[in-house]
Amino acid sequence: MNTSLTRRRFLFTGAAAALLPGLSRAEDQKKPLFRISLAQWSLHKELFAGKTITNLDFAATAKKDYGIDAIEYVNQFWKDKATDAAYLKDLKNRAEDHGVTSVLIMCDGEGDLGAVGETERAQAVDNHKKWADAAKFLGCHSIRVNARSGGSYEEQMKRAADGLNKLSAYAKPLGLNVIVENHGGLSSNGEWLAGAIKASGADNCGTLPDFGNFNLGDGKEYDRYKGVRELMPFAKGVSAKSHDFDAEGNEIHTDYRKMLKIVMDAGYHGYIGIEYEGGKISEAEGIRATKKLLEKIRDEMSA
Repeated sequence: MNTSLTRRRFLFTGAAAALLPGLSRAEDQKKPLFRISLAQWSLHKELFAGKTITNLDFAATAKKDYGIDAIEYVNQFWKDKATDAAYLKDLKNRAEDHGVTSVLIMCDGEGDLGAVGETERAQAVDNHKKWADAAKFLGCHSIRVNARSGGSYEEQMKRAADGLNKLSAYAKPLGLNVIVENHGGLSSNGEWLAGAIKASGADNCGTLPDFGNFNLGDGKEYDRYKGVRELMPFAKGVSAKSHDFDAEGNEIHTDYRKMLKIVMDAGYHGYIGIEYEGGKISEAEGIRATKKLLEKIRDEMSA
């Protein structure tokens, strides 16, 4: 053995390794605090009308019209295409052609994962599997599901956790997360949803905290800042819900600076999806206003 050469190799390797952490830190400093994606629901009026864009146009629209290179699909706009191989290939190619990342699929209308009956709960799990397969093919990291259930507070938590556990077990080998949005009923109670996620026992089961979906029903609202704070430890995505803006461009229902501080304090630096749902300005104006606000606060926080 050439000990001199071996020593030189060791010294070079050691020096290079010593430099790597510094390079990584420098690279990390260049990364934005968070990235912005576009939730497809922001365009639901236009998509349901079907006159100007379809689901296949979503990636191009996000990139060309709004300068956004990451998208969050909603299954309602392509309900019958989850197992259509040719359609999925076309959808994937269009996103890739425009340099757009497919982040997740929001799944609705596939049954209650916390259904009271075991048979119904199992069926709901099976119904979601095709969307997990589609998400895997498209390169998404998650499917967003609902945690609706029935019964007492404790019974609903147990049933939702069971359904989430079973679906997460299917998604795990696919490298996918199963994430739950605060989306009405007990799921809009941050404490309950956090408890259900913990009870699922699945590390690929998490949350998609939404800034505005904290309607408990009967005119009751859960504190949105408390709720997001409770859900952030499990967050694998964040949804920036917006409705109305003041003259300075601030969302009038949610203090975005306060909310984004909660998100950042939790150590989250992934995608934050724009989900404009207002009616006083157009969908296009609402998307641009939300994007401008997110970018403004991100710049303030990065300074």
